[in-house]
Amino acid sequence: MKAPPTTGRAERRQTPGEAPGTTAATRIERWVRPEIRALGAYPVPDATGLVKLDAMENPWFWPRELRGHLGERLAAEPLNRYPDPHADALREILRERMGVPAGSGLLLGNGSDEIIQMLALLLGGPGRTILSLEPGFVMYRMISLFAGSRYLGLDLTPERFDIDLEALLDAIERERPALVFLACPNNPTGNLFAPAAVEAVLRAAPGVVVVDEAYSPFTDRSLLPRLPEFPNLLLMRTFSKMGLAGLRLGWIAGAPEWIAELDKVRLPYNINRLTQTAAHLALEHLDLFAQQTRAIREQRGRLFQALSRRPGLRVWPSEANFLLFRAPDGPGLFTRLRDHGVLLKNLHGAHPLLRDCLRVTVGTPEENQTFMRALDLCLSGAESSLNTL
Repeated sequence: MKAPPTTGRAERRQTPGEAPGTTAATRIERWVRPEIRALGAYPVPDATGLVKLDAMENPWFWPRELRGHLGERLAAEPLNRYPDPHADALREILRERMGVPAGSGLLLGNGSDEIIQMLALLLGGPGRTILSLEPGFVMYRMISLFAGSRYLGLDLTPERFDIDLEALLDAIERERPALVFLACPNNPTGNLFAPAAVEAVLRAAPGVVVVDEAYSPFTDRSLLPRLPEFPNLLLMRTFSKMGLAGLRLGWIAGAPEWIAELDKVRLPYNINRLTQTAAHLALEHLDLFAQQTRAIREQRGRLFQALSRRPGLRVWPSEANFLLFRAPDGPGLFTRLRDHGVLLKNLHGAHPLLRDCLRVTVGTPEENQTFMRALDLCLSGAESSLNTL
């Protein structure tokens, strides 16, 4: 009988890469994928003490009466038990209140980010291409890389940020992407893409086209009613922009066959009890959030006009709850505004088309006034008594 190998544990520990005392940095260099090591973690700046206009949040808190109802419902939840794994009650009221077409599949995610991750896991991976437009939502690129996919970002047209349809259709024909992301309205530019261009992409794409309508509360155009017309269309939305960013809840709808496949890569119990309960209550009072949305849209128009009157600034029209503008020294202006107590999003360096660009979230009237007063001080370097809005 052949004798077993005599190599002991001490010898096995000496194999390359497993020597005792090897540092974490050495092991990271060996085992973490190079494309992940090259990334930085998603930056979230500290907004303590600042007027926070950097993250496209709804600026209004829930009314006291609604908070009371929420407290009662949350207190009744049996937190010792797992939540409904498919959030059936929440999905039912969501279908009704959001007008999801009959027969469409519907799946919930822990924010849109988790849904993007599910899509990349389902359709991406080595040898697969995921395509989107840039400048756009950074998580399309990041999550594609996490999933080991090849990511292709096609530039929008300079200044107008439109789709270069010929270039996009050529890329679809050449690359045969498994997944295409189109954000309508687009973040961070705020514009809608022409319906004919979106339909051309749907007809040409060999795989799935995800139309991301995260900012749907702030525009009158949506593909949701036409969802059954396109078998390769998935439509994604979030609760974050309507006033529930703290819940981290997103949803995606489309052909039930696609949703069934997507459900296979969804982690179990991904929507916790408290989120399900709070979102259900919010949908019962959707009119309240619609009122807030109308107020934001009205303030958006006023803020656009105010920025347009400032010499040296270029501001773009928006169908979202933010405005993109360019200043002669965007990074410097960002820093000066922060020093004056107002936090915006500095987009300079994020993409060549965003040179010297900043993005401001539309806040309450008081927050917008504070921003404009700070902006005038930063632009003039002197006190201003201008009635800004």
